[in-house]
Amino acid sequence: MTTTTTRVAAAAAGVLLVAVALAGVVRGEDPYVFFDWKVTYGTKTLLDAPQKVILINGEFPGPRINCSSNNNIVVNVFNELDEPLLFTWNGMQHRKNSWQDGLPGTQCPIAPGTNFTYKWQPKDQIGSFFYFPSIGMQRAAGGYGGISVVSRLLIPVPFDPPADDHMVLVGDWYVKDHAAMAKMLDSGKNFGRPAGVLINGKGGKDAAAAPMFTVEAGKTYRLRVCNVGIKASLNFRIQGHDMKLVEMEGSHTLQDMYDSLDVHVGQCLSVLVDADQKPGDYYMVASTRFIHDAKSVSAVIRYAGSNTPPAANVPEPPAGWAWSVNQWRSFRWNLTASAARPNPQGSYHYGQINITRTIKLLISRGHIDGKLRYGFNGVSHVDADTPLKLAEYFNVTDGVFRYNQMSDVPPAVNGPLHLVPNVITAEFRTFIEVVFENPEKSMDSVHLDGYAFFAAGMGPGKWTPAERKTYNLLDAVSRHSVQVYPRSWTAIMLTFDNAGMWNVRSNIWERHYLGEQLYISVVSPARSLRDEYNMPENGLRCGKVVGLPLPPSYLPA
Repeated sequence: MTTTTTRVAAAAAGVLLVAVALAGVVRGEDPYVFFDWKVTYGTKTLLDAPQKVILINGEFPGPRINCSSNNNIVVNVFNELDEPLLFTWNGMQHRKNSWQDGLPGTQCPIAPGTNFTYKWQPKDQIGSFFYFPSIGMQRAAGGYGGISVVSRLLIPVPFDPPADDHMVLVGDWYVKDHAAMAKMLDSGKNFGRPAGVLINGKGGKDAAAAPMFTVEAGKTYRLRVCNVGIKASLNFRIQGHDMKLVEMEGSHTLQDMYDSLDVHVGQCLSVLVDADQKPGDYYMVASTRFIHDAKSVSAVIRYAGSNTPPAANVPEPPAGWAWSVNQWRSFRWNLTASAARPNPQGSYHYGQINITRTIKLLISRGHIDGKLRYGFNGVSHVDADTPLKLAEYFNVTDGVFRYNQMSDVPPAVNGPLHLVPNVITAEFRTFIEVVFENPEKSMDSVHLDGYAFFAAGMGPGKWTPAERKTYNLLDAVSRHSVQVYPRSWTAIMLTFDNAGMWNVRSNIWERHYLGEQLYISVVSPARSLRDEYNMPENGLRCGKVVGLPLPPSYLPA
């Protein structure tokens, strides 16, 4: 349901004139889009095994959120699980509004048998994203769904409207119960490799039992592909068809053609596919990358009227790391295209901004009391009983967390990990370089809430300042997630201009659960509503902030 609301409410012309005189200007709000979500457990047969999954309104995957830039999204979540629940909106920047980010560091959980209403805007954003439950290992039980944000009317889009727009949610899948997976990690055990791959909630023979999409010859279709899994990078391809990359996590890209694309955990992209082949059925395939005992899933795209089954020769995935790295290097920002605003993307010259600070994050791995933990720079994050944002807002951080217990550089000696809530500060509106180093033998994928960043460079071994000579300072794609290859580094650059408490995390959910995450506190010195919203009136309270009076409001904008 979509409605447009205004701030004008007058019963007579005289009252209206008074209202106009007082308000100065009467402005309409952006359109509203409303959702009611009933979140329950259900049983689904996936990969030939009945399993408990998280459903939204009885659906798995959950409902797709279709909206336009700047729409007001209102999601009323009814938690009918037997455990606390939060949803996070992967890639939504929540300008001035980390209250809606839906993580244990920013929000008290929605208790079983209660409801909470999220309200957020894809402010000045377009593109392909997804949401998922963020507490514990709930993400491994489903509860995820797609988010598609289209441009406002009159904002030019650098390709013709497609005949249809499909969400393709692919991800690895485990047949273990999500609570059992959490207990395994808590006891120091590993839950191993995935049992298979799902595509739009289907796997194995079930995925190809009926056509997933039907196309008409001669038309062009948009596929928004997101890796919603918890461990494995995936390669996506369509039998007999090339794909034109047009968008990646909210940025229009140069429109190069690909026969397959690597999509790492937490990442999304959009391709245009021409239905230009002989009418028939064709496989759409997603296969795991970089892990032993590879898994794949095949779904069917059918040309309208076809009764020809897909050919048996399913296209094989590429091999090796070098192919994947070279493909990443081919991705380029479309400098002349508009995104959510009418001005060209390339009008922001990030490569000409002076770096004010470099944060080098070494992915740390170790054992505490014999149990595996991950972290950054020797600090393994643990969630506090009081969400970090609430403790900061109410000025009760003592006994909850201390700022900057982690240094900007890794410790000289890789000593034992420290278990604390990991919160660092970043000065408002400063341009910062963040380097991730992955010394592990396995792939990592990292995400930053609240922002889009420029993934300027990556390479093997350890990062040094000399690596800046290899950076792409012109047209790196602005995005929110990026992979870090084994025994390699990845460098990102961004301006910290969004006040709030923002999560930096591994998208590899085992690593995230075991502490490979931190929060960045970005505070506007003006303490103005121009820069950050007050805590919402319906904000949940828990921990040390229960019963406390509200702090003074931020100053008017």
